[in-house]
Amino acid sequence: MSLLFETLAAIVGTIAFSLLFGVPRKFYPYCGFIGGAGWIVYAGLLTYVSTPASAMIATIVVILFSRTFAVRERCPVTIFLISGIFPLVPGAGVYWTAYYIVTDELTLAARTGFLALKVAVAIVLGIVFVFELPQGLFKFAAKKPIKTEERKERENKDDLD
Repeated sequence: MSLLFETLAAIVGTIAFSLLFGVPRKFYPYCGFIGGAGWIVYAGLLTYVSTPASAMIATIVVILFSRTFAVRERCPVTIFLISGIFPLVPGAGVYWTAYYIVTDELTLAARTGFLALKVAVAIVLGIVFVFELPQGLFKFAAKKPIKTEERKERENKDDLD
């Protein structure tokens, strides 16, 4: 039940960040889906692999979905990438690192800071791995172009209405 609430929070948080980032309204559902999918993968893998490995695999999922939806909607991949990666960013790790530094608990600061750094590097590696895939692999998601005859029929139908 906790994973469900966490995923819902990731979806809402991703959509809220999309709004702040200036993503067009019609892409909010895609951004929410991508952020939620990334969080499900991340949280689901935490019991089986390390935190950085979980973040990297979740990032790969986020980037695969981002590139797929970018081809489908014929828009820049950054619309989905920046919003979708938002739940995976190690903000809490950076916060606790700063907190432990201020409270003079340097051992804990080093431990949490190094973990946050490893997660950040894992996210970057996940992005790089998927961006190295050729664009042609994502052509399956492209919308079919409207044939000239169908376009004329639609225009004539619109003129009659």
